Amino acid sequence: MQNLTATIPGRATPRITLDALSHKTYDELEAMYLAATVPGSLHAADGKLVGRMLAVRKADRGLIARWLRRLARSPSFLWQGKTLAARSDTEGEGYNRVCVEHLLGRQHVFPLGTRFGRSQFDGKPTIIVDYDRPANPGWMRRVHDEIRQLEPGLFLGLDMWKTARGSIGLVWFALDGRNVSN
Repeated sequence: MQNLTATIPGRATPRITLDALSHKTYDELEAMYLAATVPGSLHAADGKLVGRMLAVRKADRGLIARWLRRLARSPSFLWQGKTLAARSDTEGEGYNRVCVEHLLGRQHVFPLGTRFGRSQFDGKPTIIVDYDRPANPGWMRRVHDEIRQLEPGLFLGLDMWKTARGSIGLVWFALDGRNVSN
């Protein structure tokens, strides 16, 4: 099993890297999400968080998974992450950052709200990322994200699609605000 941590000079405890997370299977990330925590305040997730797609449902092994990992780590990958800003300890807002060089450049898209709530995945406390906003297209309003904290500044999230029967988990992703100047 691959080591999830890297030694950081001047830091007593090892920390999880995005590259190590990206080599986890969908099921391994699910286990990590189930063990992850929820911070006491949404301010813990404030900032310009670097995003990384980690594993896609039913495409997390083999050649397709290797190709998706390489794509997700590429500087030319469309999704750059999320910018989150808490209005209080319990509510916030934000947007996704995407970049299409030489065509649209950097864009802020899909406004979102954040709040604490019960997970649609396991019923436990989580940070809900809500895209059901009038500014978003109808298909985007059916997206439901949840995030939990793996360590201060590092969040593991699940991107889900809302259906009449409930939400279906599609993509695991990470949001990293540990080394980013906000």
